[in-house]
Amino acid sequence: MRATKLTLTALVLTAGLSLTACQGDGDSAASTADDSGAASSSSSAAGSSDSSDNNGDDATGSGDGSNTTASAQGSDNGRINTGPCKTSNLEFGTAHGMGEGDLLVSLKNTGDACTLKGFPGVDLRSQDASGPLSAKRSELDTPLVNLGNGETTRFTLHYPPAEGTGAYVSAIEVTPPDETHSKALSVSLRLQISDGADQEVVVDPVGTGKQ
Repeated sequence: MRATKLTLTALVLTAGLSLTACQGDGDSAASTADDSGAASSSSSAAGSSDSSDNNGDDATGSGDGSNTTASAQGSDNGRINTGPCKTSNLEFGTAHGMGEGDLLVSLKNTGDACTLKGFPGVDLRSQDASGPLSAKRSELDTPLVNLGNGETTRFTLHYPPAEGTGAYVSAIEVTPPDETHSKALSVSLRLQISDGADQEVVVDPVGTGKQ
C-alpha cells in the first residue's frame, strides 16, 4: 500500500513538470529542470517522511494489539471457575443449632468461585455401632448456591438426641454434592438407641436453614 502511494505521487509530479516545460522558454526549462531536481528531492523527503509516519502508525497499531492480547490473556488467566466446589477447596466447620438434635455444618470456599447444589453425603461414626450410620435425605428443595472466594454456606444435620447414655458419635464424614472425596469432622453427639432411631438421622440440602 505504501509503495502504491509513492508511485502515484511521482506520476503527479512528473505530469506537472512536463506541463510547465511546454509553457515556458529555454531559460524557464532550465529553471524548471533545477526546480525539478529540488522537487524530486522534496518528493523523496516527503516520501521518507510519509514512510516514517506510516511506520510509526504501524508500530502504534502493533502496540495496541499487544496490549489487547495481554489484556485478553490476563482476563483468561483470571477467569473464575463456576463448576462444582471441590472438597479440597472447602473449609468445614460444625456448630450446634438452636434446637436440640440439630448440627450445623459450614462449608467455606477457599478457592475460585464455584457452585453447590444438592444433598451432601453424611456418615456418622460411632464406637457403639457396628458400622457407619448414613443420614437420610429430607424432602426440602435443593437451591443453587454460588460461592465466591471466602464465602460460606451451611446445611443442617438432624438427629434424635439421647435421653440417657445413648450411642456416642465422635466423627462425621461429609461429602459435598457432586463430589466423591469426603472430609472427616470431629464431633461429640449422643444418639438415641431405639427401634427406628436411625431413620431420624436426616440431612438437609446445602444452602437451606440458617445461613
